[in-house]
Amino acid sequence: MWNRRDWDEFFNIVAKRWHMRRPPRPVDRSGLNRVAPTEGYSLAELDDAGLSIEQAEYLGLPVDAGRVGSYGPNVTSLREYIRATRSRF
Repeated sequence: MWNRRDWDEFFNIVAKRWHMRRPPRPVDRSGLNRVAPTEGYSLAELDDAGLSIEQAEYLGLPVDAGRVGSYGPNVTSLREYIRATRSRF
């Protein structure tokens, strides 16, 4: 029989695992010193991170073909996410 501490520990473990699998959310500059969420990653960001559109869709990453340009923090978070997902398999 599980007690409350066992359940708390279980949910903490599950939450940590989910956090590691969650894809990063794309953002873009929306003014001076501000960022806002966007529809998806631009093609330039995917290319800089070394991903194709098919690979991004397979990983569950949103892609916005209409966005132009690249935002450095998005590329960095994509590279870290790719590194994390490849190390699990």
